[in-house]
Amino acid sequence: MRRIHVMAAVIRRADRSILIAKRPETAHQGGLWEFPGGKLEEGEPRLAGLVRELQEELGIRITNARPLIDIRHDYPDKSIRLDVWSVSAFSGEAHGAEGQQVRWVAPQDLGQYAFPAANKPIVLAATLPQRYLITPDNYDAYQLIAGLELASERGVRMVQLRQTRLSQADYANLAATLMAETGEALMWILKGEQPPLKGAGWHVTSAQLRELHAIGWSKGKPFATEPSLLQSADEPERRSDCEETWDGLLAASCHNVEELQMANDIGADFVTLSPLRPTQSHSGAAHLGWERAAELVAMTNMPVYLLGGLSPDDLDRAQGIGAQGIAGISGLWPAAKPR
Repeated sequence: MRRIHVMAAVIRRADRSILIAKRPETAHQGGLWEFPGGKLEEGEPRLAGLVRELQEELGIRITNARPLIDIRHDYPDKSIRLDVWSVSAFSGEAHGAEGQQVRWVAPQDLGQYAFPAANKPIVLAATLPQRYLITPDNYDAYQLIAGLELASERGVRMVQLRQTRLSQADYANLAATLMAETGEALMWILKGEQPPLKGAGWHVTSAQLRELHAIGWSKGKPFATEPSLLQSADEPERRSDCEETWDGLLAASCHNVEELQMANDIGADFVTLSPLRPTQSHSGAAHLGWERAAELVAMTNMPVYLLGGLSPDDLDRAQGIGAQGIAGISGLWPAAKPR
């Protein structure tokens, strides 16, 4: 089988804007936008190939880059590897050196541009943060707000609300309070038997993942609903036999190859992969270790957050094996401000 290794780059300026380029109208999938790059030559080191391609296409010289996401597609006659790196520093003024149109775009505006279907995971990886904070269990609203303020000051942008001892109604009320308090500073990912209605993503457990996979559900398909998270009191009550399409940000907890494939099948946008190390909460559970985690990340065509005994000191190593970043509770949760 013919193997084609393509390098691509998510290039950021200091203002966080991202460079995209438009494919020539005469090219395959012409007129669509893409992340700059090109084919790796035989025997060429990956970073060297990326440096060469961006010099030729954009007239810039990379000075700081790291792996971002690795996407593989197998066709009957060829195998494509789309090897994407994050470029955070470069010299020179980026321009269409080969006559192509280029544009600097705010991350939140990438969805307004038409990309090839294979670029969807890259768009997600470009917009998702490096750290995924999971809240400590059994905390009240005051403790959570205080901790979230500190976490936000330290650069945390995405939070999963984990409160296992609350009823669904109490959980929904707490989620609404926290989301109103933090405004647009944080991306919220909620737990629960039903997807949230408004303003938040949904993180399914590995057990839920298996159940959803077993019934053949995937993101974008109708979802049979009960009254759901964040349904306001003035909204009409929804019947259990009512089916609605849910298309928010979907995350899944995974621990092995089988669950990673299931997450892909149901259309998950990103996953957590755990446990990398033994943790206090699961001290007896088998853990992956760095080598196995790297193998699993390489098999996965979606952003992956490594979870289990990690701290910010592990971020560079996690990204070095192609993970989006790290997720965690104690490793990312700051001490609350005093009353």
